[in-house]
Amino acid sequence: MRVRSTSLMSAVSEIRSLFPALSRKVYGKDLVYFDNAATSQRPQSVIDKWNGISGYSNANIHRAVHRLADEATQAYEGARDTVREFLNAEHREEIVFTSGTTASVNLVAFSFGEAFVRSGDEIIVSEAEHHSNIVPWQLMCERKGAVLRVLPVDDHGYLMTEKLDELLTERTKLLAVTHISNVLGIINPVKKIVAKCHSMGVPVLVDGAQGIVHCSVDVQDLDCDFYVFSGHKMYAATGTGVLYGKKKWLDAMPPYMGGGEMVGTVSFSGTTYAPLPMKFEAGTQNFASTATFKEAVNMVNLLNDNKLKNKIDEIRDYLLDYFLSDERISLYGVPRGTYEDKIPLFSFTVKGVHHEDLALILDKMGVAVRSGQMCAEPVMDRFGVTGMLRASLAPYNTIQEAEYFVKCLNKAIDMLI
Repeated sequence: MRVRSTSLMSAVSEIRSLFPALSRKVYGKDLVYFDNAATSQRPQSVIDKWNGISGYSNANIHRAVHRLADEATQAYEGARDTVREFLNAEHREEIVFTSGTTASVNLVAFSFGEAFVRSGDEIIVSEAEHHSNIVPWQLMCERKGAVLRVLPVDDHGYLMTEKLDELLTERTKLLAVTHISNVLGIINPVKKIVAKCHSMGVPVLVDGAQGIVHCSVDVQDLDCDFYVFSGHKMYAATGTGVLYGKKKWLDAMPPYMGGGEMVGTVSFSGTTYAPLPMKFEAGTQNFASTATFKEAVNMVNLLNDNKLKNKIDEIRDYLLDYFLSDERISLYGVPRGTYEDKIPLFSFTVKGVHHEDLALILDKMGVAVRSGQMCAEPVMDRFGVTGMLRASLAPYNTIQEAEYFVKCLNKAIDMLI
């Protein structure tokens, strides 16, 4: 995939034409889609890949020897090779396909917990986590008699990493942390956190649901033990996800689910398990959707063009300046000094106005944003609010959309105050 246009404006227009949803209208107005942190839109190449496999190569993978099964298997395993290269994982068997970030975290929480966690042991999560990186660890702690400890965030939304000195103990078995909070939008220093934890012999899981989109992720450079993310946030089909895990951990962890394809031999006297990654991919996989990772990665790479990144940084700066200059608005996740710590994701409240009322009015103006707790209730509690409004951008968004959003938001606020 290649953008042919030379001017930035033409290149952005050409890229937007690759995403069918971006050309639609809502209530007679051009759609401004600012809910990318929840789900990104899909390019036609991803839709075509899914349709092609579903319509012409629809057969179960890894099993039959006929042509359709071979085509589906090749597409599925080809996606694994693409993801391995994209993450710079050392081994292809370190890439396990799941249904999303939530499934990936649950897999590690169960299997790692079964293998390595005992009563009285401790797991650390941060205060900025999505529920999907809190609740699975709570369930595991309840099951194993372990203790969940919390790394706090400061008033700006930065992790208080200096607290790790007191949180990390000989009882700490794992730390789970988000690469970028889906509420605060601050890029966390995960490489430094991993190094600190490893100095104490503690493995680290990184929730990369937002990081995989906005950062260049090299798992060998990060040296994280697990990295998890969803396909639907990076232009792939829904119901897809990745668990990267260092081979030494995945080899030592028991299966999460039992069923077809994850076995070596089965008898009533005992069962052996398939080698990685099949040990963790029980049953019929979502092969048509998973195959779209190849096209999605191609799109991420295309959008990583320096000119496009500079363009979205300019839009981020424009919106940051707006939010920080309006006294009616409280922004959560405020970069300290340079704006480079912040992705184009803005969660905020307006004094005297309910976030959902604002979201409903913006929707009627054609602007799609998220309202509520963003599946991160502890973050809401930390900042003393019941919910927020969130605008989250992708590289296909434009400064014209950002200016229209500001105009609409001001109008909505004036209507409600």
